[in-house]
Amino acid sequence: MIIETTYIAYLTISIALTVWVARTLSKNGRIFLVKSFAEDDRLADSVNHLLVVGFYLINMGYVTLALKLGDKPATTQGAIEFLSTKVGLVLLVLGAMHFFNVFVIAKWGKRAADAIRA
Repeated sequence: MIIETTYIAYLTISIALTVWVARTLSKNGRIFLVKSFAEDDRLADSVNHLLVVGFYLINMGYVTLALKLGDKPATTQGAIEFLSTKVGLVLLVLGAMHFFNVFVIAKWGKRAADAIRA
């Protein structure tokens, strides 16, 4: 029963974190996107939505695939360590995705601004 409880906790925590991060980035990133795309609100909103969808797909895919990885815990201590490792990896993936998105958007925004000035 300990493994099932740990899996449910892992999925609940990971999905909640993914949803919270996606909503936060979408809401607060809109300003950055509008600025990056030369004040084109429609383009910024469209890219923002596509980024959120991609973010969900990649992170939820990782969360579900990672569920099977690792040794199954047999004790409460093992379950806590198992959960900690898995949630930590999810947080690292979320952070990496965030920085990758910011990097790509900054590059796209610079190109768009340069094209408009030309």
